Amino acid sequence: GNYLHRKIADVTTTHLEFPSGLRAHIFVSWLHPFKEQKLVVVGDRKMAVFDDTLPWNEKLLLYPHRIRWENNIPVPDKAEGEHVQIPESEPLKSECEHFLECIAAGQIPRTDGREGLRVLKVLNAGQRSLNEGGKICPLNLCGVSDKTPAADARTSKPEYFVHETSLTDENVYIDRGTKIWHFSHVLSGTRIGKNCNIGQNVVIGPDVTVGNNCKIQNNVSVFKGVTLEDGVFCGPSMVFTNVYNPRAEIRKMDQVRPTLVKRGASIGANATVVCGNTVGRYAFVGAGAVVNKNVPDYALAVGNPVRQIGWVCECGERLGDDLMCSECGKGFKRAEGGLCENKDL
Repeated sequence: GNYLHRKIADVTTTHLEFPSGLRAHIFVSWLHPFKEQKLVVVGDRKMAVFDDTLPWNEKLLLYPHRIRWENNIPVPDKAEGEHVQIPESEPLKSECEHFLECIAAGQIPRTDGREGLRVLKVLNAGQRSLNEGGKICPLNLCGVSDKTPAADARTSKPEYFVHETSLTDENVYIDRGTKIWHFSHVLSGTRIGKNCNIGQNVVIGPDVTVGNNCKIQNNVSVFKGVTLEDGVFCGPSMVFTNVYNPRAEIRKMDQVRPTLVKRGASIGANATVVCGNTVGRYAFVGAGAVVNKNVPDYALAVGNPVRQIGWVCECGERLGDDLMCSECGKGFKRAEGGLCENKDL
């Protein structure tokens, strides 16, 4: 909105859509009577609110709001906010100190030049959209020109490896330490995190997010609608679907059902994950299983259709009846959605 100047906007609303399905908006108003600097993050378990205008000990609040279902009707459970105590410091000073420490130690800072470039690309896309009346502007976040395919840029990006027989489309982001092996294909809009190992004959995308430290073994296709969080293992020839009732003669990509594989989960060889389901944190799905329902956190699940037969530790070992791991010594307790670590032991 331009109210004071013909060419300079006073009010903007920016909408961002991410390949994982997350969406965000940024509202900025120079004319707004209340000056706010607030970030709100809505998660599946809690909601975080950071208000930079408040005193230090009140800046960050966690709201444990939840939604429960009663007779197929969502009912909100609201709770009081919980203050998160953070050691007080001056943010800009901390950033400068970290930068100097990285120079002295020869380390890469938390936010390096490439991340700064990605931020500028987002801002530039927002400006282009503003100039063109709200046009949707897709991003290329590979750290190369929008007109340069990521496959051609890999010789100038030694931070990751793509085998010469593999293809990476435009608008693909691959983070450092990741290796993509023979005859694989990464499609447009896909983001792959750090230190991933992508085997032979793997297809990822379009518009798929793969977290850090994931291993995707040979002959796996990770289709649109699938999100892999950090540390996920996909065994050889396991299958993800993304449309529940496909037909060859009818296009149904508008009916894609999202599938989420949470942090640290393992899916065995030749297993099938039917779309619209979630595999919980550190869950272990056995070889050949057919996942047609949600798998709880830390669950050991096998069979067709999948059924839970026990619990597993983060290290992959089966837990005893006392929910203790005989290998690493960790203990667990029952929680909403499965298990969680029992830190009181």
